[in-house]
Amino acid sequence: MSLRLGDIAPDFTAETTQGTIHFHEWLGNSWGLLFSHPADFTPVCTTELGKTALLKGEFEKRGVKVIAVSVDDLDSHNRWVPDIQEVNGVEVNFPIIADGDRNVATLYDMIHPNASEKATVRSVFVIGPDKKIKLTLTYPASTGRNFQEILRVIDSLQLTANYQVATPADWKDGDDTIVVPAVSTEDAINKFPKGVNVVKPYLRYTPQPNK
Repeated sequence: MSLRLGDIAPDFTAETTQGTIHFHEWLGNSWGLLFSHPADFTPVCTTELGKTALLKGEFEKRGVKVIAVSVDDLDSHNRWVPDIQEVNGVEVNFPIIADGDRNVATLYDMIHPNASEKATVRSVFVIGPDKKIKLTLTYPASTGRNFQEILRVIDSLQLTANYQVATPADWKDGDDTIVVPAVSTEDAINKFPKGVNVVKPYLRYTPQPNK
């Protein structure tokens, strides 16, 4: 059965390029980003893992721990890492899970037989401090991920977890937000002192509360 939003992210123990981890213990109270790549020594993946390493500061600023996985073994990962570092000019500063037995890939439904019976699709899971899945994305093997979009979604998730707002289409950090329907306009005016712009009774904008 595939995982759905709000499900507890399955726990596991695995070997990684940074040693053995117990996933929930490794996450601690942090947010987490678990993402899979189809195979080592592949071109798109080489750019993706490099981009992730280059964005280390952005993930840390948001309190997000990043971890990658593929069905290749640890020896393969260790031979591939120098290529990633050379091509992207950055140290690979996060663990890569060795999943030769496909345990993690199976737990997270990362192998889609209609796409490939052997390789994982490009899955993305954002996991909250409560260990629940907050976001899932699945890309085909041929399409590299947009990591700015992943950061944007994390910004939205963290904002909306703490305030009674939602984020509109194409929202980015600093833009106006939407008051959730559960809050009446009268309550919203009291709750959001920066102002409430009523476009429709059900569509009320307010400046981002934490800015």
